[in-house]
Parts: sequence; structure tokens; C-alpha cells
Amino acid sequence: MEVLNKNDFVTIRLDGQLCGLPVLEVHDVLTKQVITRVPKAPEAVAGVLNLRGQIVTAIDLRKRLKLSDREEGSEEMNVVVEYQDEPYSLIIDKVGDVLSLSEDTFEKNPVTLEACWQNVSTGIFRLEKELLVILDIEKLLTFNEVKLAA
Repeated sequence: MEVLNKNDFVTIRLDGQLCGLPVLEVHDVLTKQVITRVPKAPEAVAGVLNLRGQIVTAIDLRKRLKLSDREEGSEEMNVVVEYQDEPYSLIIDKVGDVLSLSEDTFEKNPVTLEACWQNVSTGIFRLEKELLVILDIEKLLTFNEVKLAA
């Protein structure tokens, strides 16, 4: 049995960008789900879904990152993660492979990385043909918390 470590990432596609989620933080990968809208929820909150009897908040990452809307009828998947003991379903375009990457190839975000990715990324890996942007679950899910001035 293969041992997973902190440099293993589930790859996802979002508006053409290759991203990685730490494999140890991913609980489920689901096809498109029936989502019930929640009145007055922030725009990025698509609603809630029922996963084996548990209510899960669904976050549309395209709306969360202010990316272009998904084309009508295009593919959509869900990656379930946990944050502060609550499950969240991240709505994405596509799930790819699990990559094991060497820590010495990890880099801080380059200044040329678009701002929408800078704000939710811990850094990048330069792959053969493209960048793999490593997403930070906490940064993705703390978008509507109000920071109070002391």
C-alpha cells in the first residue's frame, strides 16, 4: 500500500488552470450533485448538498475566485474537503491525477501569478508544460469572514 505524504496533491482544473489540493485534505470526489440554493448566501456559496445523510456546504470556486462562468452544459465535479470540522464541497471543472512532487521543486508564488490565485495559494510547482498552483483550503474558505479592527 502506497503511503501518502504532504507533497501528494489531487490535481483539479478550474477555468483552464491546473491546481493542486493536498491529498490528505480531500475526503471525497463526486460527480455533479443536486444542490439546494440557500437564500441570502454569499454569491460563491452555491448551496448545500446531502452527502450520505450529512449536509455539506457547496462552494463554487469559479465564483469564489471571480473567474468566468462555466459554459452551459459543461462538466462540473465536486471535491469534498473538511475545514474547522465542517465538510465543504468545492465545485470545480475537472479532477485529474494524484501527483507526488519533490519538496525541493516547490516555489513561493511568483509575482507574475494572477492575483486571484495569489490570494488562495501557498505556492507553485513548475511542471513540464504548465504551473501547478497549490490551493490553501483555509484561504479558499475564509472569504466571507469579517476581520474586525482592534
